[in-house]
Amino acid sequence: MFDEESTRIRKQQKFLQDVEHAISDANREIIQAHIPRLDKASFVAFATRVAELRAEYLKAALAAAQGTDAVEYTALRARREAFEEAKAAFSALERAIERGYVDIAGAG
Repeated sequence: MFDEESTRIRKQQKFLQDVEHAISDANREIIQAHIPRLDKASFVAFATRVAELRAEYLKAALAAAQGTDAVEYTALRARREAFEEAKAAFSALERAIERGYVDIAGAG
């Protein structure tokens, strides 16, 4: 009974490892087709744009807090959504780098 359970667990672990490897390969192939190489300048430019969107959102929030115009809150929502999307995209790119899906120009 114990041997059967051990065998089953080993098979499950092997299956999951194989699937994880296949998914990793698929991610790397697909992402590299769209982003063949990333360099420091483009990554920092992206981070800078996220910071700019954050600043625009916070500036709009402060302006909206001082007024009562619904248009200000519509603009605030648009700024928040732009910032949140850019921040999520930046996090996704960081994760892709960490997982080796993107080649880094100049990396050894």
